[in-house]
Order: sequence, then C-alpha cells, then structure tokens
Amino acid sequence: MSCLVKFINYCPVKSVSFQSIESSNIKKNLGMANDRIFAFSRGVDNEQSKLIENNAKERKLNNFLTLKNSPVLNKYNFLYKNEKLTLIDQGKELLTISPDKQEERLLITNKLIELESSLTQPITLLKNKDFPFYDTSSSNKVFNSISLINLNSVNDFGNKINQKVEFQRFRANFYVEGIDPWEERNWINNIIKINNVSFKVEKNIPRCVAINLTPKTDIKTNLLGSLKKKYNHFDMGIYLTALENGEVNIGDKLVIN
Repeated sequence: MSCLVKFINYCPVKSVSFQSIESSNIKKNLGMANDRIFAFSRGVDNEQSKLIENNAKERKLNNFLTLKNSPVLNKYNFLYKNEKLTLIDQGKELLTISPDKQEERLLITNKLIELESSLTQPITLLKNKDFPFYDTSSSNKVFNSISLINLNSVNDFGNKINQKVEFQRFRANFYVEGIDPWEERNWINNIIKINNVSFKVEKNIPRCVAINLTPKTDIKTNLLGSLKKKYNHFDMGIYLTALENGEVNIGDKLVIN
C-alpha cells in the first residue's frame, strides 16, 4: 500500500489555530505558506516583544501564548484569509482585523483579554512571514519546520490505551496513511519526496502537555503520560525541512529517496 497524504493543515497563529486545506504552497527552507506567521507574546514589554518578533534566536517558548501555558485558548481558533485575521469562538466569528495595522492588532489582543482575563499580560500580536514562529525556531538548533504525522501511529497509540485519540491534538501540517505504525521514526536524516518536492527529515517531535487537551475544549486527560508509559518516549511525528519550492496536495504520494 502506498503512503499518501490524507490531511493538510496550517496554523496561522502559533499554538492556537488549526486550518484544514486541500493544497499547500511549500517554500524552500521556510516551510508552508502562512503557517505560524503570527504569535501572541505574553508577559514581555513592547521592546522585548519587538525583539522576539524580528529575531528568532531571541525567542523562548515561554515568551508566547501557547496551549501549554494557556489551555483556555483551546476553544478559540483563528482564520487567516485575504490578508485578514479572524478570531473565532465555537464557530462564531468574533472579530476580524487587518494585522498589518498596529491599531487593529491592539483590538484583537484586547478582545482576548476581555474574553480570558486570566491570561498573563501584557499580550502582543506578532507577525513574521520570513521566519515564522515554529517551535523549532525556539530551540538550540534553529530551523524552519513542517510537521508530519503517521495516522497509523496515532491509531496504534489509541488501540494500546483503549481510547480514541483525535489526530487534531497534534496540530501537524501533513498527516499520512498507508505505512506501518511508527515507520516514520526510521526516516530521520533521510530525504523524502511528496509530489516531487524534497524534504529532509530532521528529528522526532517531542510532545508536551498540550496534547492532553481534547480538541476545541479545555478538558484535559493525561495522554502525555500514557504516551510515555506505552512507548518510553514523548514523541509523535517528525519535523521536515523543505529543500525546494513546490506544492503538496491531499492524495499525493510520499516516497523515500
């Protein structure tokens, strides 16, 4: 059976958005177009927020609003379309802004604070299309990344713990099917191709407590602990680096070079 792309997603706002798409535009050494180009800083002043907006090497994960430090955000979503950013709550559009206008960025941060006063403040909406806010841009080895998950690995995990594990918990860009569970762990440092676009497989993706959150709610389970108990690691999925420009679509075949 062939390994095929089953789902494609991008997250316009780091950690707190998830948009399904049919086709993705891939940029060499950058990643997926519009993926994680926004983020909300937390608990840092305006000078520091500008620094981490523009300089990826200055970023630390704790500088940002994430589901790990702010699980209440899991019930919200953001849509980025036609250069507009929309805040959504339970399917209802609450506010749409033009994020290139600083005064409108302030509107959306104030709206978040109004909705969730428990969030650590100050909060600032950041944007960087040239070096997006990937977790891997806040690591020792800084690189722009695309995430890939084998759906059969997720299914294997669910079967082992006798529980439905929603693939959306892992917020990957590509979800593939048609290979054995955990086969993707053998691809590290290899080159794969999807629709003739080459990617280097960089590393496994270590997971955090964000996967404990049931999609679109702030309900928690100890899924991360179960992952460690069953497999003796916290990983799910792999990080890729795009080696060339191209397009990846649902249904495209993945091959190992």
